[in-house]
Amino acid sequence: MAKIRGNKVTFDPNNLVLAAGATSANETLIFCLVDPGQAILLPTPYYPGDLKWRTGVEIVPVHCWSSNGFRITMSALEDAYQSAQTLNLKVKGVLITNPSNPLGTTMTREELNHLITFAIAKNIHIISDEVFAGTVFDSPGFISIMEAAMDRRLENENPDLWNRIHIVYSLSKDLGLPGFRVGMIYSNNETVVSAATRMSSFGLVSSQTQYLLSNMLANKKFTSKYMKENQKRLKRKREMLVSGLRTSGMECLKSNAGLFCWVDMRHLLSSNTFDAETKLWKTILCEVGLNMTAGESCHCSEPGRFRVCFASMSQATLQIAMRRLRDFAERSSCSGRIGNKISSQQQNMSSLKRKLLSNWVHKLSSSECDEQHR
Repeated sequence: MAKIRGNKVTFDPNNLVLAAGATSANETLIFCLVDPGQAILLPTPYYPGDLKWRTGVEIVPVHCWSSNGFRITMSALEDAYQSAQTLNLKVKGVLITNPSNPLGTTMTREELNHLITFAIAKNIHIISDEVFAGTVFDSPGFISIMEAAMDRRLENENPDLWNRIHIVYSLSKDLGLPGFRVGMIYSNNETVVSAATRMSSFGLVSSQTQYLLSNMLANKKFTSKYMKENQKRLKRKREMLVSGLRTSGMECLKSNAGLFCWVDMRHLLSSNTFDAETKLWKTILCEVGLNMTAGESCHCSEPGRFRVCFASMSQATLQIAMRRLRDFAERSSCSGRIGNKISSQQQNMSSLKRKLLSNWVHKLSSSECDEQHR
């Protein structure tokens, strides 16, 4: 953890709790910090994981906007807090993902300082999910919430908040080991560490997995070389994707981390609505044969954005995907935006391609299903 963060932060191994992946770690922290019916603030857009199903917590969005690159502001935090107050919800903390999923951006020092100042004022917790910390492939570099807290000398000057800062990490993204299900919680709060340790028995990391990983991670030369090569390849893949999308008239949010790009497809919408966004997503899925994550699924406040993952594709596959998107964009510009009348032949082709997909795919893609999983 320390090396990924530039050795700028010192971690005490006694404050570390293992969990069966980052999802399990996040849920364990929520169980420890928040009672059912209380609230957590979450900046938008955010990964559509379900933290409320078993915990019973309420998620209150901190609405971020494209006008400033979806950056967190103090006014956005205050607005979200007031929304929770209006709903008679007690806010217990704010949960961030840094680097962001789906934006692929690292948080600035200014944003982190906003969060710290806000948490001090409201007497709440900060949970920082840093599972993509090792994927940063371009400047600016990654700043952990713990580094920002140390710069503010919270350990000595505000020990209360120092004990309310918690980090979630995993080996799934940085080392490409999602199947190993190795996540972790780091907290300076002894009570949280004790409770999370007891709860970890419901999601243990096997002793065989721990033995294998301890031997692998002990090889510092290998892990260092692996991380550097991974970052180099991610940067190269992202540049290919951005270049290919640009030739199709699509722009991406400037990013420096992660396995994905945040793509602006507003010009392809039939109207500035989430219904039009869903229609565009279904059209690209069924007619182009590409699956992307619609912005509404990530609780984005504005329609027309999509998360496009690129890391797992070969260069040849990525080129095919770009060619399909380019052809689709050209057809769309000739016939009008998606949602306008299409030819009978196109309708027949669309119907044929839909038959190739099983019924459960269409069921899962429905707006009703999306509502159930929020």
